Amino acid sequence: MKNIFIITKREFLTQVKKKSFIILTLLAPILLIGFGALIAFMLKANETEYTFNVIDKSGVFQQNMKTPKDVKFIYLPESTEQALTTTLPEMVDNVDGLLIIPKLQDQNFENLQKQTQLLVNKNIGFDVKQNIAFSMSEVIKKEKIKNLGLTEAQIENIDKNFEINTKNVVDNNKQDSTLAFGVKSGLSMGLMYVTFMFIIIYGVRVMRSVLEEKNNRVVEIIISSVKPFELMMGKILGVTLVALTQFAIWITMTILGAIFFNQGFSKISGNLPQQEEIPLDKLDIQGVFTEISHSLLDMNFGIIIFVFIVFFLLGYIFYSSMYAAIGSAVDNETETQQFTMIGILPLMLGMYGSFGLINNPEGPMAFWLSIIPLTSPVAMIARIPFGVPVWQIALSIFLLVISTLGMVYLAAKIYRVGILMYGNKATFKELWKWIRTS
Repeated sequence: MKNIFIITKREFLTQVKKKSFIILTLLAPILLIGFGALIAFMLKANETEYTFNVIDKSGVFQQNMKTPKDVKFIYLPESTEQALTTTLPEMVDNVDGLLIIPKLQDQNFENLQKQTQLLVNKNIGFDVKQNIAFSMSEVIKKEKIKNLGLTEAQIENIDKNFEINTKNVVDNNKQDSTLAFGVKSGLSMGLMYVTFMFIIIYGVRVMRSVLEEKNNRVVEIIISSVKPFELMMGKILGVTLVALTQFAIWITMTILGAIFFNQGFSKISGNLPQQEEIPLDKLDIQGVFTEISHSLLDMNFGIIIFVFIVFFLLGYIFYSSMYAAIGSAVDNETETQQFTMIGILPLMLGMYGSFGLINNPEGPMAFWLSIIPLTSPVAMIARIPFGVPVWQIALSIFLLVISTLGMVYLAAKIYRVGILMYGNKATFKELWKWIRTS
């Protein structure tokens, strides 16, 4: 144990003293937020406002059709149709198209749809065409309802959305709003993706470290002083502490940020009607962050943090042991490719399978993905923001602990032989031989 502690301490201090580690740890959250803002800015910058001339021969749409987002309608008399059609190809900078709506005869809306034309002089987005069609469909729907003898007030009452109030009796009888569900979904996907990426990144780092020491023959000197198992575990635990240090700093920054923004929640919520949500497009940026921060603090983040750390730790040790064994069994990085997919595929299965957990976090697929040790490090973390029964968490941890100990045992057998083996191309048959004979 003493040698494992010494090697762990060396690996940990070597990593955390690097300037790159300090800079990345402190700036990563800021860079992540900045990257998200950049993506949002790029999407916003790519938006274009389209201008369409409209000839409404039916006389129905001009007063009743709502203008879609990023679209401007200019209604013109029917007498200008010929001139507008002729000059449309030349009006590239001013007008993007001409919407011609025919006369409505005998309330035949089917013929109206067939004869309506949208003439354009450039490529326009598919969503723009869909939004225009949706706006026209709304008008047609109301006209059809009017023909049934209903008043405008009755039509509005028909179109009124039905809001259902959902209460989770397990979660302190608190109502799950749309925003709260969105925050849980985002947190679920974020934690799952971070776990997936860090297990892969740090697992590969352990594999490369083992492979580098093996190729430099440094390991031959180290093995004379410590046992191969102690060297392997020291490397794994050292890198594990590095990852946990980063997570601890990021979790602290997230909680402090949430508390800071949450201070303004009472001011915003005090001006709202009871059980009524704020449309996000009516909130400023600070208001949105305030709402999100309150939703985060309203969760049981203690159990979320506990599950995240435990499953990341066990999952990392499980897969890092596998990667350490791979690094000891091969002579170069090219040979690692035939083995690394063994570790990546189960994690990918758990990650992509977890995308469906949002709609049904308690379904059978969600249950088995979060119980099976190969996928539970990412699947259970994806489920935990939505709430998971304690017995399922305990069962999953128990199975993952047993599997991790078994993987460490097998990896140690491969590591013990492979770390001093040169010039022998490792195969699955050869690895099985090492496990049986070591």
